[in-house]
Amino acid sequence: MVDGKNSDKKTGNGSGKEGKADERLKQFTESKELAGRMGKIKHKIMVLSGKGGVGKSTVAVNIAVSLALEGKKVGILDTDFHGPSVPTLLNLEKARPASDGTSILPVDFVDGIKVMSIGFMLPSQDDAVIWRGPMKMNVIKQLLTEVNWGELDYLIIDFPPGTGDEPLSVAQLIPQSDGAVVVTTPQNLSLNDVRRCINFCKQVNVPVLGVIENMSGLVCPNCKTVINIFKTGGGEKMAEEMGVPFLGKIPIEPQIVEASDSGKPFVYHYSKTEAARAFARAIEPIINMEEKVEVESKGTPVIHNNVNNLKIAVPVVGGRLSAHFGHCEEFVLFNVDMEGKKILSQERAPAPPHEPGLLPVWLKEKGAHLIIAGGMGSRAQGLFTEKGIDVIIGASSDNPEEVVKDYLNSNLKTGENICDH
Repeated sequence: MVDGKNSDKKTGNGSGKEGKADERLKQFTESKELAGRMGKIKHKIMVLSGKGGVGKSTVAVNIAVSLALEGKKVGILDTDFHGPSVPTLLNLEKARPASDGTSILPVDFVDGIKVMSIGFMLPSQDDAVIWRGPMKMNVIKQLLTEVNWGELDYLIIDFPPGTGDEPLSVAQLIPQSDGAVVVTTPQNLSLNDVRRCINFCKQVNVPVLGVIENMSGLVCPNCKTVINIFKTGGGEKMAEEMGVPFLGKIPIEPQIVEASDSGKPFVYHYSKTEAARAFARAIEPIINMEEKVEVESKGTPVIHNNVNNLKIAVPVVGGRLSAHFGHCEEFVLFNVDMEGKKILSQERAPAPPHEPGLLPVWLKEKGAHLIIAGGMGSRAQGLFTEKGIDVIIGASSDNPEEVVKDYLNSNLKTGENICDH
């Protein structure tokens, strides 16, 4: 460590500016690393609750396993500092992540599910996390920038309960999240906290994908009658009042307790129960999100009937349409009049570094509505679709201006996607 006197002397010699420059470089590096890691993940789903004790982690784990059972590539990130339950729920208390020398490798679970938890970083599951805010922020950054998830369909993020600094930090550090699943129990004490949680999401611009009412009645193990020990329907009514979707009610099943304590995912081992079927119904809207971003390898012209002025981006190399999207040197951005079928203006912009996840953000900032390309990988197509940018691939004309004119006159011909990977 550098002592205070030496630090002051260096600052006096102008290294304060160097320190600020180093800090900016560090932030830039972290943002590139973050974009690179998160850019390989199609959907990032946050699981939140307004208060602890509502079964948030149980819901997060079973949502993840339900998605994996549908054939999706899934990861689970447990960021709950003071109650990291995911290792216990998956019988991974003794697991420790490995390293490939440059990255942290998440722990592998059944069906290819990848798991990372703050609990893995503690010497013992009985140890308390007594960290101040800045240290917690650094750990969150490390989990997001240094864990190599690879390519995933879904990353399910188990949040700390409440709406304080920790949930805020995680929400702000996750780029382009799809939204949050909010977990509640039926009684008013929980519902009041969940209302604040939904308002928290709105304030930090995180869409609410829906509300799950957990512990919604007890299924009698003998007669299978549902006993409403905590009332029922409160979550559904609250979701309606708050104007957010309701994903379903998960009843209490004795097997849930047994499965949780033994580290067996409930929906995996008790798929025939009513609670497991409720989880399957709850993930239907999330599965539908995946289907919406599937893009055909042979693109057909997208007609923007409700947009008169459209911005079209064409990747080029050597002044011609780039056959491989990832090899383009620059973009030609055309402002077009859809009704008049004419080009209003055009500009050229050098392509930014081809880092994973950066091009969709960059073109979105440029105001692009549509990309017309020769070839593009399916993963990149999904990232642009998530940003609301349509993609047409398989265009073969060399001249970018002719490409756009053909599109405006519905004469654009598309062939095979020569870059589908």
